[in-house]
Amino acid sequence: MMVEMICAGFGGQGVLTTGLILAEAGMKLGMNVLWYPSYGSEMRGGTASCSIVISDEEIGSPYPTKLDVLLAMNEPSYDKFIGDMRDGGYVIVNKSLMSEREYPKNVHVFEVDATNIANSLENGRAANLVMLGAMMQATGLIEPEKFGEGLDHYFSKKGRNIPSNMECYRQGRETVAEK
Repeated sequence: MMVEMICAGFGGQGVLTTGLILAEAGMKLGMNVLWYPSYGSEMRGGTASCSIVISDEEIGSPYPTKLDVLLAMNEPSYDKFIGDMRDGGYVIVNKSLMSEREYPKNVHVFEVDATNIANSLENGRAANLVMLGAMMQATGLIEPEKFGEGLDHYFSKKGRNIPSNMECYRQGRETVAEK
């Protein structure tokens, strides 16, 4: 099994942290992992992204050829990477920052009101955690409960483990579980 994905959004939305959390979770499960960030002038509001490859085999390149998963925190990120999707792939979009549109029929699309959910939980910086919850529930990449434990561990070691982080993750899972 090899999963190639991109997390993308505006600089400051936590997309690089999202990728690091995914990479760390894969490592804890004994998988081979590559995380490749793309940031620079993006930190001033442009599109920041990171590629993550998780595999139970050796990984040849940090650059995904076709995406199995796209986690798009905003519309410009969706527009930039949607053309790289593999048929049957999973697209998780932050509908809080997307305009109405038709989505391609060859991929599974999950619209998540991530920014509004995070804001409603008074943790506006955790929209990425809402998106991660939705992604784990939709893809089954890592068993959602086990991933939640890894998420808890990630923030504990950083000294930023607040209850609303896990609530954001849980509510993200619920948005997909309801479908």
